[in-house]
Amino acid sequence: MTAAIDQPRPVRAEDAFDLARVDAFLKQHIDGLTGTPTLGQFPGGASNLTYLLRYGDRELVLRRAPPGAKAKSAHDMLREAQVMTALRPHYPYAPRILATCHDPDVLGCHFYVMERLAGVILRRELPADLGLDAAGVRALCTGFIDRLVELHRVDTTDPAIAALGKGEGYIARQVAGWSERYRQAFTDGSDPCEDVMAWLADKQPARETAICVIHNDYRLDNVVLDPADPLTITGVLDWEMTTLGDPLMDLGGALAYWVQADDDPVFQSFRRQPTHAPGMLTRREVVDYYGERTGWSVEHFDFHEVFGLFRLQVIVQQIYRRFALGQTSNPQFGGFGDAAKYLAQRCRRRIAASGL
Repeated sequence: MTAAIDQPRPVRAEDAFDLARVDAFLKQHIDGLTGTPTLGQFPGGASNLTYLLRYGDRELVLRRAPPGAKAKSAHDMLREAQVMTALRPHYPYAPRILATCHDPDVLGCHFYVMERLAGVILRRELPADLGLDAAGVRALCTGFIDRLVELHRVDTTDPAIAALGKGEGYIARQVAGWSERYRQAFTDGSDPCEDVMAWLADKQPARETAICVIHNDYRLDNVVLDPADPLTITGVLDWEMTTLGDPLMDLGGALAYWVQADDDPVFQSFRRQPTHAPGMLTRREVVDYYGERTGWSVEHFDFHEVFGLFRLQVIVQQIYRRFALGQTSNPQFGGFGDAAKYLAQRCRRRIAASGL
């Protein structure tokens, strides 16, 4: 059975742009484009926005930042394109970049265009037409982790890869940086969260497990599955936050989104990927499997798990601040303030359970 390929929806009014200007730019930089393109928008887009342009049978994907104020280092589309270009010779799951635009007059911001990897992208529920039983779901899950392990094995001595980040000192920079981002994103009624930030500063490991290429947003809804064989991952998307850093921090970030079947109802409402499906590994099983595949110790993973939850809290709070300031009217963001406060409490419960 061939599963349904992920399709775009009509463009949200607040995310529309001048298609004629973009079309003119693309025809100057990509050979073979003819006719007038059609435009759709892929669902999601709480951070950066992703569109599909169709020129007859040819399909291109455009990535741009959202409107409104942005954190200093966030939404850098030109850097994301640089990351993908550097990685593709080493990691074939990175899509091919076709064009980058440095001129903000074309779209109002920088953007890039890449090849479309047509396939299945998992959203909140596991599509029935994948035809996967519990054993198949487990194989899908372990294959997903294996692709992360492969990324963490990319040779960082290649100059193009080495240029992607500072490496050593990554954990300390992350704890300090995300704490500062949270303070800057604070709104009336937010949880100050100073206790969580103090715990992270105090309990951070003295050194990194290793220095690797880390994706920093590795989720099931950021991978593309072959529609004819959903156990085969054909691409990995959303490389905006990729850098050189600690691989366990990458895993901790991924698990912040990993809502399993026995989680509380509030956390269940956060779920954007089918990590609750029968056959999926639990968070603890994911950590153990990763440790087995890499040989790295995961005995003291509590810090990485709490940091992953805190980082997600900051991201949610940043989005809510944009909503509170009227920089986006997307109604789904209206509840993000309460979501951030819930994540602060989840951090505290995990800290208490860790005994550290």
